Amino acid sequence: MEEPAFQDIINSLSGCFGCGRDNEKGLRIRSHWEGDEGVCRWMPEAHHRAGEGFINGGVLATVIDCHMGCTATAAAYKAEGRELGSGPELVYVTASLQVDYLRPTPAGQPVELRASIRQINGRKITVACSLRSGGEETVRGEAVFVRVDS
Repeated sequence: MEEPAFQDIINSLSGCFGCGRDNEKGLRIRSHWEGDEGVCRWMPEAHHRAGEGFINGGVLATVIDCHMGCTATAAAYKAEGRELGSGPELVYVTASLQVDYLRPTPAGQPVELRASIRQINGRKITVACSLRSGGEETVRGEAVFVRVDS
């Protein structure tokens, strides 16, 4: 049986455009651990295109940002030896985001994101991410997330 996605457990994310399970107009990505990596497999829809044949860069940045943020939050719980979503809930927001577009990301096929924790330093977590489509890396990202008091 597959474990629930990070987004199914972290209540503060429920309305988020990129990862919120309760946002009917959102992207509704789902992330989980595979070893030490946060992994997300997501299928873009026709309205996520930037013209014919490719996915919009802003949509891809959102998917990467949200996936890395969820991975950072899950890693923070792990680092504290706590069950994901246990109270008091940990909340992280994006402090900086770098996205590098290596090549256009084709529409009409799923993408896979793999995020890894680079560093946990107090209230800051640095995460790197690779987005692949059709076996090719098309986008790379790195971000810093900061814990906020809820």
